[in-house]
Amino acid sequence: MPVARSERLLTLLQTLRRYRRPVTGIVLAEETGVSLRTLYRDIASLQAQGAMIEGEAGIGYVLKPGFMLPPMMFSEEELEALVLGSRWVARAAEPRLAGAGADALAKIAAVLPADMRDMIDSAALFVGPKRRDEDKADVSAIRRAIRLERILELHYGDEQGRISRRRVWPFALGYFEHVRVLMAWCELRQDFRHFRTDRIIDMTLHEVRYPRRRTVLLKEWREQDVPLEN
Repeated sequence: MPVARSERLLTLLQTLRRYRRPVTGIVLAEETGVSLRTLYRDIASLQAQGAMIEGEAGIGYVLKPGFMLPPMMFSEEELEALVLGSRWVARAAEPRLAGAGADALAKIAAVLPADMRDMIDSAALFVGPKRRDEDKADVSAIRRAIRLERILELHYGDEQGRISRRRVWPFALGYFEHVRVLMAWCELRQDFRHFRTDRIIDMTLHEVRYPRRRTVLLKEWREQDVPLEN
C-alpha cells in the first residue's frame, strides 16, 4: 500500500532527528523505504517548508535543531496521543503542571487546520476520575528541586504514622494511579529511598546543590532496580 506523502515526510524527519552527524542519502533511503530519487525530492520539500536540513547528494544530510513541525505533520494517532496525555496530566498532576499541559495542547490546536482542531475537540479518549489522595507538599517545588539538583529537607510520616526528618537529593518523580512518589538519595540511610508526596508533612527547599549529578543518580537507581513501593 502506498504511503501518504505527509506520513513519508514525517518518517524522514524522525529518521534525520536520530542522527547528529551527516548521514548519506543512500542510508536515509534504505531506512525510510523509498528510492534515492524520491528521497531527494522529499528533502527538497522539507527544506521548502522551513526544515533546516544541511548537506547535499554524495556528502550527506543533517537536520539542525530548532525546526518546528508544520501542522500537517501530525498523524491522527499522534494527535490522539497528545489529547490523551493532556487529559491524563490534567487528572493526575498538580494544578500547575495540569495547566501547563492544557496550555501546550491549546498552542498546538491553534496552528492546526480546522479539521484537525475538530479531531482534538471530539477525541473520544478519556481517563478515570481524579486521584483521591491530596498532597500536603508543594509538588511544583519538588519538580523545581529536581530540575535544579537542590537538597530537600523533609518531615515525613511513614505508613505507621512515625515522623522523621530527612535530607534528600531528589532526582525523579513518579506519577502513579493514586499516588506520586519522590525518588531520592537519602543522606540518613545512605541509599536510595522513595517518599510518597501525600506523606510529606512539610519540606524546605535548600539553595544548596547536592554533590552529585541528577543523571548519575538516576542511572545508578535504574541499575539497582530499586522496587517502587507506594
